[in-house]
Amino acid sequence: MPYAQLPAFIATLRKREATAALALEFAILTAARSGEVISATWAEVDLIKAVWTIPASRMKAGKEHRVPLSPRAVAILEATKPVDSPFLFAGNRGNLSLMAMTMLLRRMKADITVHGFRSTFRDWSAECTGYAHEVCEMALAHVIGNKAEAAYRRGDLFDKRRRLMADWAAYCETPVGNADNVKAIRRVA
Repeated sequence: MPYAQLPAFIATLRKREATAALALEFAILTAARSGEVISATWAEVDLIKAVWTIPASRMKAGKEHRVPLSPRAVAILEATKPVDSPFLFAGNRGNLSLMAMTMLLRRMKADITVHGFRSTFRDWSAECTGYAHEVCEMALAHVIGNKAEAAYRRGDLFDKRRRLMADWAAYCETPVGNADNVKAIRRVA
C-alpha cells in the first residue's frame, strides 16, 4: 500500500471490532512480520517500559529483537489482554490463525498483503523522515548484509528506533481529510 493511503486505511480498520483488526493494526504499528505478531505472548511484553522483546527462536534472523511500542500499540494490548491466554491476540484454539489478518484484508476488499505493510513503513521512513538507513532497517529486524559492518555493529539503536516508531504511529493516525469540507476560494472558468 502506498504510504499516503495508510492513514485512511487505519481509520477504516479501526471501525472493525475483531481481534484480527487489532492484530493487524499492531503489526502495522510495529512493522513486525505476521508470524511474530500472532505468536507473541504476554511474557514477551513489558507494558510499563513499552517494549516487546521477541526471542531469537521466533525471529527470521535468529536474533532477539526489541520492539519499541507506541502509546497506541500499548493501548491495543491493554484492550486485548485476556485472562486465560498467554497470547497477545488469542484465537479459538490458542493464538490467532495465521490467515486471520489475510482474511480480514480480503473482507475489506484490500488488494494488499499483511507483509506489504512492512514495505509501506520502509517507503515512508525513507521518503518522509531523516532517520538513518540503519535505524530503519533495524526497525524491520533486517540482517546487515555486509559482514564487516555486521562485525562492528553491536548496538540496536533502540532509542532512535523508539523515536522512529513514535513518528510512524503519529503518521498512521494522521487525520483523514474530508473532501466535503473543502471550499473553492476561486472559481476557475
